[in-house]
Formats: sequence, C-alpha cells, structure tokens
Amino acid sequence: MQRGERILDRRIFIGACTATLVGARGGAFAQQPAKLPRIGVLISAAPPHPFTDAFRRGLQPLGYVEGENLAIEWRYTGGRSDRAAALAAELVKLDVDVIVAHFTPAVRAAMVATQTIPIVMAPAGAPVQSGFVDSLARPGGNVTGLSGMDAELGGKRLQLLREVIPNLARVAVLASSVSTDPFSRPFVDDMQAAATIAGIRLGPVLVNGPGDFENAFTTMAKAEA
Repeated sequence: MQRGERILDRRIFIGACTATLVGARGGAFAQQPAKLPRIGVLISAAPPHPFTDAFRRGLQPLGYVEGENLAIEWRYTGGRSDRAAALAAELVKLDVDVIVAHFTPAVRAAMVATQTIPIVMAPAGAPVQSGFVDSLARPGGNVTGLSGMDAELGGKRLQLLREVIPNLARVAVLASSVSTDPFSRPFVDDMQAAATIAGIRLGPVLVNGPGDFENAFTTMAKAEA
C-alpha cells in the first residue's frame, strides 16, 4: 500500500467512526429531516490546518457533505491546552453528536468536558498510557479512534542519530510539560528506556510553550547535548 492510500484509509476510518457514532447517538437521519447531525471538531493547532480539508475528504466517500446533510463546528486551540478545555466545553454546550479530537491535548480536554458524547481520537499518542482508553482492542468509555505510535519510536530515533554521529553520548529531548500535553510522559519515558539500553545520556527539557524555547535551548547547550 502506498503512503497516499494509507492517508486516505485513515481519513475514511476517522470519517466512518464519526458517522457511525453520529448515527448511534442521533438516531436515523431520515427520522429528523429538519435537524442536521452536528459534529464538533477540536483541532490542536491554529487555522488553516491540513486536518480540516482531510476530514472533509474522509467524509465524502461515505456520502456526507458539510452543509448539506451534516453540520460541523470547527474549533482551533492554537496549540494552547487552556484554550482546548474552554473550546471542548463550548462544543458540549452546543450538544454536538460527536467530538473529533485532533491530537492528545484535544482528546484530554474533550474527556474532561463530557463522559457521554462520543469522542473520536484523530489520532492520540499512547492513549492507553495516557489513560484515555482501557486497551486498544476494547477502548471502553466514550472514546475510540486512532492511536499514534510516536512514543514507541524512541529506539529508532536514537539509532538514526547514532548512525549520523557514531560517538553520540548526550541527547536532549525537547517536549511539552505533562500538564500541557499528557503524551509527553510516554514519549520521554520511551526515549529514556531506549537511551539506557544504548548507553546514551538523555536530558529531557520540558516547556509550557514557545515562550520557554530560548531558556530550553540554553539549557541544552550548557548540557553539551
């Protein structure tokens, strides 16, 4: 399967999950012709973002078109976890049928906002470790969707770095604070486990936002990463 086909399949899968959950919560669309099913989409970034068009294209093969037989409430956090919480609560007040949560901070915010409206991860990194689902096979609760594998690639990242720098001894990891993004914990933990096996000293540097970048890179430079 080519990369383009995988991306299309992923879009269709997210769309299928969303459409199925909308139907399950709202009943048959034909029974309520005056009210369009409504999806809330919470994106962990600022507009414009590629996910918006990708999501629309993922719904089209399933016969759903925004504004015709489906309403979509788009919300963008700008990468701010505090804004994610407020926007998730706003979508709940709008009584959307499903919330599609783009990336881990959006999933967490949606879960805090509601335990009844279905949530589709699109995707979330390490959802089991983050406490979003009971297991990948049986998510439980009101959350389903896609899982990212970034947290499990720490060993491969260090392997590639060592191929470029054979005498690699110290590596810094720049990540969000756990309070900002719960994905940071499994991400850093996986990197730490891989570094221990490889005999590399790892220096995690956690930030709350772009305002911390200057000090973070100063710290990494002093550590001679």
